[in-house]
Amino acid sequence: MGRTKIGSIGLPLPDTDCRIVDLVDGSTDVAPGEAGELIVKGPQVMAGYWNRPDETAATLRDGWLFTGDIATMDGEGYFYIVDRKKDMIISGGYNVYPREIDEVFFAHPKMMEACAIGVPHSTRGEQIKVFVVLKPGETATAAEMIDFCRERLAAYKLPTMVAFCKELPKSTVGKVLRKDLRRMAADEP
Repeated sequence: MGRTKIGSIGLPLPDTDCRIVDLVDGSTDVAPGEAGELIVKGPQVMAGYWNRPDETAATLRDGWLFTGDIATMDGEGYFYIVDRKKDMIISGGYNVYPREIDEVFFAHPKMMEACAIGVPHSTRGEQIKVFVVLKPGETATAAEMIDFCRERLAAYKLPTMVAFCKELPKSTVGKVLRKDLRRMAADEP
């Protein structure tokens, strides 16, 4: 058993191997501290999806379960989840993790909730749109929110669009549903 490290999901269980691999090739291990996909191998890993050979082939490769989690590992072997691979935004050739943008918005004193997504862009691949719920009685503009981010994020991570909402769509356990926000963005003119 390891010690508790804030933000870490800990060390692998006994008889469990974990690796962080390159997001593009899915096989090259990345250096400690670099983000990549978390893959695991061990006796608790499933054998496959029932009657879904295509899904099984995409998720299980050479005995490794590709979790879809973007993670890092520190020098002591502790793992940290950064985001979900399917939620990653690719803007101008850069990987942007929406959770990092969400956290900047959470630091704004007027903010109650925020959730960043990627929306199609004709030349950059995707641009960043943030859905925002302000605290009761607060007002803000999209320009104010983007300026707040400009001081805290690299230029390629800056949102270009901000949508103000009364609430964000959530699952029954209270998790914000990014897929619903992507659908909402796609339905907008």
